[in-house]
Amino acid sequence: MTSAEATPPLDIADRADRAFLGHPKGLGYLAFTEAWERFSYYGMQALLVLYMVNELLLPGHVENIALFEPFRRLYGLEGQPLASAIFGTYAALVYLTPILGGFLADRVLGKRRTVLLGAVTMAVGHFLMAFELTFLFALLCLILGNGMFKGNIASQVGSLYKPDDLRRADAFQIFYLGINAGVIASPLVVGTLGETVGWHWGFGAAGIGMLIGLAIYLAGQKYLPKEHFEPQARAARADRPRLSRSDWLATAALVLLIPVMAIAVVPNQQIFNAYLVWGDQRFDLVFMGTRLPTTWLVTLDAIVSVSALVAVTVFYRWYGKHWREPDELGKLIIGSLFSVGGMLCLFMAAASAGPEEKIGLFWPVLFHVVNSIGFAHMLPVSLALFAKLAPKAINATVIGLYYLAFFGGNSLVGWVGGLYETWPTTSFWLLHAGFAAVGLVVFILFRLLLAPRLMASEPAPLPA
Repeated sequence: MTSAEATPPLDIADRADRAFLGHPKGLGYLAFTEAWERFSYYGMQALLVLYMVNELLLPGHVENIALFEPFRRLYGLEGQPLASAIFGTYAALVYLTPILGGFLADRVLGKRRTVLLGAVTMAVGHFLMAFELTFLFALLCLILGNGMFKGNIASQVGSLYKPDDLRRADAFQIFYLGINAGVIASPLVVGTLGETVGWHWGFGAAGIGMLIGLAIYLAGQKYLPKEHFEPQARAARADRPRLSRSDWLATAALVLLIPVMAIAVVPNQQIFNAYLVWGDQRFDLVFMGTRLPTTWLVTLDAIVSVSALVAVTVFYRWYGKHWREPDELGKLIIGSLFSVGGMLCLFMAAASAGPEEKIGLFWPVLFHVVNSIGFAHMLPVSLALFAKLAPKAINATVIGLYYLAFFGGNSLVGWVGGLYETWPTTSFWLLHAGFAAVGLVVFILFRLLLAPRLMASEPAPLPA
């Protein structure tokens, strides 16, 4: 009998429950569980491509991986291009498997058991990364575990509140603070151990982080939302409203935006792939006589990204009091401009140093600042656009389709990342600027041609 079955859940949708920062106790357990899960996930992701390029795929190591030869033949690549392709496949599937995890939770196990199974599966995957033999099995466990864990724990946050409880928005802010805390801390611990002590020590630390998250989730079972299965009756399904012509137009426009979004997010998603390889090889990371771990670049990006999200939100709240705030497509256009600018910063970094010269951190740091401002206009705003335009009858389905953009984007990241080894670095980053420019042009076309028919007159505020 599981903990969820043994402990009668409380009726936690109660406004009197303010034990955690004015919110239900369950939010605290969910936030800390998510923080440790993201600690393990991003720590492992920060190490993955560096580990493959610098050790695992080299002669004397690659032969030890079980079933790797037929797997490698699927790609037809070697060395760094193969490492980038594997990373891209892994990062893409991470955004596809939550569909399976949602079905498993809704129809078979319930959210609690699915999250528990996902956490255990991810912990096993992290520990399997400590052995070269089980590398492919480790990736499989991490992909499947993330699919079961990712969406189901976030959905429990909303279930802590009654429909008219205004604390829900603040709850997600707190929940995402936990995510960002895990992202910032993981390269400092997991990345440092992996790069300075041994790769397998880093992966082991990620596994321990996942176990801590699992323990916190188990400890908070009685404070989490009740499990319920509510399959709709045939009559209820028959009463669903039919889609109007404008609904179909909006849905078609959003579906067409998915491949555009996939192209537009490639520059940002490359940070975990070829960008880390480049930084490891060429950046001047020596500080006061000590070389800093390359994975600390991920921590830098996380800190700058959180700051940019806050700054952009505050800016538009101020701007909206004086002038008309841009609508979602307007903000996507602004974000794309910044994304182009970020890639041009990397172009300048590559062009500023000779073939054997180390690259100073001025242009890379400026890239993180400019790119983070751009992504603050892209990720939350694009999701808000989908939520706004998706017809009510199929709103959840359309929002689920939104994440296919990240599946496609990360698939492209894996393929494009393989060009790093054969292309001049300046051309490589100009290509990424081109990806951002394609998104910019299409967003402008959507703004000119479709926005007057689809968008409401009042722009939605930027989600925090």
